[in-house]
Amino acid sequence: YTFKSSAYLENGTALRTLFLPPTLRSQFLSIAAANTRANLETCGILCGTLISNALFISKLVIPEQESTSDTCETVNESALFDYCDSEDLMVLGWIHTHPSQTCFMSSRDLHTHCGYQVMMPESIAVVCAPSKQPSWGIFRLTDPPGMKSVLNCTQTGLFHPHAESNVYTDALRPGHVCEAEGLAFEIVDLRPGYH
Repeated sequence: YTFKSSAYLENGTALRTLFLPPTLRSQFLSIAAANTRANLETCGILCGTLISNALFISKLVIPEQESTSDTCETVNESALFDYCDSEDLMVLGWIHTHPSQTCFMSSRDLHTHCGYQVMMPESIAVVCAPSKQPSWGIFRLTDPPGMKSVLNCTQTGLFHPHAESNVYTDALRPGHVCEAEGLAFEIVDLRPGYH
């Protein structure tokens, strides 16, 4: 059995279906709860495998990180890459909280996500905004115009506008992401003192 592509980039490129465990969000939010109460972002890396032309998220890796109310940066990335390599995992995207903001992709998020989507077009960004409605979303950059717009962007600063209005889009069905009941996953916390 091979999964057929169910969605496409704006340029017509087929996207493989990405299956996401439906309980991953709530478990990530419980890990992030202390940071969320302190108005600090938390991030995690979505890892998994390719089976029959579909992508399955099977691990939520919490990397060592430094956070502010509006940013979350991974540190000691070599530990993250070593772990993924040792487990033969593909990086399929990332998840992070907006403790006090709404559910959207900030300019910083767009630049971060561009790095993932350059490596794999199916990469996703899950944003959790527990204090707002909607409280979460699953996004990808549009291609075109989003990828090129962000790749060519030379602006710095935490929040800056991009010229195009449709830089990113929802990736959940009818996009290429499907929540799959019963899909098992494991949480691996690489932060010091959390093993």
